[in-house]
Amino acid sequence: MSGADAPRLREIHSTPEVARWWGLPEPGFPSSDDPQATRLTILVEDRIAGLIQFSEEHDADYRHARIDLFLAPELHNRGLGAEAVDALVRFLLGARGHHRVTIDPAAANVAAVRCYERAGFRRVGTLRLAERGPSGAWHDVLLMERVVSPGP
Repeated sequence: MSGADAPRLREIHSTPEVARWWGLPEPGFPSSDDPQATRLTILVEDRIAGLIQFSEEHDADYRHARIDLFLAPELHNRGLGAEAVDALVRFLLGARGHHRVTIDPAAANVAAVRCYERAGFRRVGTLRLAERGPSGAWHDVLLMERVVSPGP
């Protein structure tokens, strides 16, 4: 992600379809509002299509990665989200040495859940009233994971 991507990413983040789940962008988005996340711009045909991010737990006994993403609404329902998630997960499993990757969409975000299932994630369980949404109301999130055997 480069600084030149920021205006378009803020624009996408501010669309009603994305802000419904992510809220409006915080000051400093996408560069400084979440310093623990590594953020990457999703490109489709050399155009900015969205953002995908990951953060990592480095404690050897709990090592795993967490991911999240959003796409421009005009690109929804085309399989692009699942493709981006799968590519990032393969990177995290291979180059970064993880054996487990999690994601936690709002339980009511049916399209996101379907996307993550297409990318190989399985439902672990529902975390009740675990996240405050943009409206201020608490809602359930679905914990999902993709796991490979870590070996010895």
